[in-house]
Amino acid sequence: MKPPRLLILSLSAFCALAATGRAELIKPKVMILTTFEAGADTGDAPGELQYWVEREHLTKSIEIPGVAHPILYNDSGVYAMVTGTCNRSGLALMALGLDARFDLKQTYWLTAGIAGVDADKASVGSAAWVQRIVDGDNVHEIDGHDAPADWPYGIFAYGSTGPLDPPGQHDWSQKPMVFELNPKLVAWAFALTKDIALLDTPEVEKFRETYTGQPVAQKPPFVLLGDTLGTARYWHGPALTAWANNWVKMYTQGKGNFVMTQCEDQSIGYAMYMLGKAGRVDPLRHLVLRTASNYSTPPRGASVVESVLSGESTGTAVAADSCWRIGAPVVHEILKHWDRYATTRPGE
Repeated sequence: MKPPRLLILSLSAFCALAATGRAELIKPKVMILTTFEAGADTGDAPGELQYWVEREHLTKSIEIPGVAHPILYNDSGVYAMVTGTCNRSGLALMALGLDARFDLKQTYWLTAGIAGVDADKASVGSAAWVQRIVDGDNVHEIDGHDAPADWPYGIFAYGSTGPLDPPGQHDWSQKPMVFELNPKLVAWAFALTKDIALLDTPEVEKFRETYTGQPVAQKPPFVLLGDTLGTARYWHGPALTAWANNWVKMYTQGKGNFVMTQCEDQSIGYAMYMLGKAGRVDPLRHLVLRTASNYSTPPRGASVVESVLSGESTGTAVAADSCWRIGAPVVHEILKHWDRYATTRPGE
C-alpha cells in the first residue's frame, strides 16, 4: 500500500527543514485565507488575494508542497494563502498545517472571501462576520422533478424522511456539521469594524435597485453578523435559498441565521477542526469574513438562469474591496498589540 500523498509532502517539508539546518520555525502572526485569484496577484481585476498583496505589501513568498499558489507575506508577520475553491480549500489548509517548517499555534486565521447573500438579510458589498459555519454538503438529494409535489426542494437530512425533518437515527453525516467560531473573538472583530463605510459604486447601486420589494437588498453595503452555509455546489434561486435558511436553522437548533453562501468554509472549518485536534493550530483564533458579491436569488420575477450567469460580475470588485477594508483593521490591531494577543485572544 502506498503512503498517503499528503504524508509524503509533509515528510518532504520536514526533510527540507532538517537539510537546511535551520532551527527557527516560521511563526505567522496572521494568516489570510483566500480561495482564488482571478489573474495576476497584482495590477489587474482583483480576486480575493490581490488587495491584500497590494495594500499589505506582501512581497515575499514561500512554497508549500502540494499547494498550487505560494504563500505571500511581509516582515510584519502577515501571510496570505490561496487555498483553491470548494473542497480543495481544506486539503490545502491541511498541507500547510502539517508542514513541519511552520509553528502555527499562535497564528490568527482570517478566511476572507466573497459570497452570495440572502437578499432579505444584506446587500451586495456588505460584509458579514461569521458566527457559525454550517456544512451543506452532507445531504440526501433527489431531483426536484422527482420529489413529492408538496416538497419545496429535493434535499433532506440523512436519517430523515422529508426536507423539513431533522436528522434521524441513521444520520451518518460527517461530524461536526456546525463549526461555531469563538464568539468573543467574533464580537471583538465586529465591534472594531461595524461602523466602517464600505465601497459603493453607481453600477452596484443600480444593480441593487432591481431588487424591488426587498428593502434590505437595496441598502448601501454594511457590516453585520450572521451564519454561512458551505457547499461545493454553486446553487442559486428562491427554492434553494429557502433550503439554506431551513438547513441552518435545523442544524443550529434554531439559533442560526443564514446570511452568506459559499463553497469553502465547511472544508476549511473541518480542516481547522482536525488540525486543532492534532495540536497544530488553535481553532479559537479563526475568524471568517464573507462579503457579498451577488444575491442568492434573482430579482423577483426575473429568470434564475439569467441571474446565476450574470449576477456575480457586478459585485465582485466591491466585495473584494470589502474583504480588505473590514479585515485589515482586525489584522492591524492584532499586530499592534502582539505583545498581548500572542498569548491572550482578543475579547478575553
